[in-house]
Amino acid sequence: MSEKSSRSVGSRRWSVRHPRQRGGDALAASPTLRRRRLAAELRRLREDAGLTAKEAAAQAKALSPDRSWFESKVTRIETRKILKVRDVDLLTLLDVYGVTDEEQREAYRRLAREASLSGWWVGYRDVLGAGTLIDLETEAARIRTVEGQYIPGLLQTEGYARAVISNGGITDESERERRVEARMMRQHILHRPDAPRLWAIVDEAAFHRIPADLVTVQVSHLINVQRADLRVQVLPFEIGPHPAMDASFLILDFDVDPSTVYLEQSMSALFHEDPLELRHYETVYDHIQAAALSVDDSRRWMAQFIESRT
Repeated sequence: MSEKSSRSVGSRRWSVRHPRQRGGDALAASPTLRRRRLAAELRRLREDAGLTAKEAAAQAKALSPDRSWFESKVTRIETRKILKVRDVDLLTLLDVYGVTDEEQREAYRRLAREASLSGWWVGYRDVLGAGTLIDLETEAARIRTVEGQYIPGLLQTEGYARAVISNGGITDESERERRVEARMMRQHILHRPDAPRLWAIVDEAAFHRIPADLVTVQVSHLINVQRADLRVQVLPFEIGPHPAMDASFLILDFDVDPSTVYLEQSMSALFHEDPLELRHYETVYDHIQAAALSVDDSRRWMAQFIESRT
């Protein structure tokens, strides 16, 4: 179980999570989430101080022996272009923004340190790239996903994952197996005591694309894995056209941080954090969920699907 502590920063309270514990091993807190939070907090502090980025940089240059302070540096920190904020730079900004309380300053320093941590996925960077999605999944409180062509990665069996990865053009056996292993590692979050709530809506088309010899194992897994905080709904062909036909997507919700939307395409992956875009995808999700079969009907549908394929 993860342990939380709250610290007062400015006029708001926010939580600093400790690394999650699972089976005695610590999984590092999400550095991506920490960077988002640190950047947002530093921008808020600047705005609360009534300073522009240019004015903040000028004051930082006057306070610091490091003469590298420019408006662009402040902006790059606030937009997460600078991934690791140096402790000396952070303390300088806190001085500029008038944060003098030692407990508050230490809370910000800890946040910056956690933003520099690395998770298990770093060892799979050769097949995962930056691993930002996996990074954010580690601290999501709720995950809502709509999938049109595939079973969601967090719910794939090893055999199905291997088939999907192979059919995606990965022919090198060692690379394929590393990708399969990484995908199975992702699913560890579902077995934690503080596992995120997962609600997946899967188009019927995805079931028909499961290789025939994998149908029983994969679909049975979708039925058996369900519990109060993990549900699967089927979006049947009979509903006709629907708002998510052109893109699968995933919404990640956090305890204290803004939600984000993840869209994956064959050549790119995008995260949307703008509130207007988030509301759009939440509205689409609500419409899709209302149109899908109920959880109980979906379980019956999947059981019948297995029977029809065996």
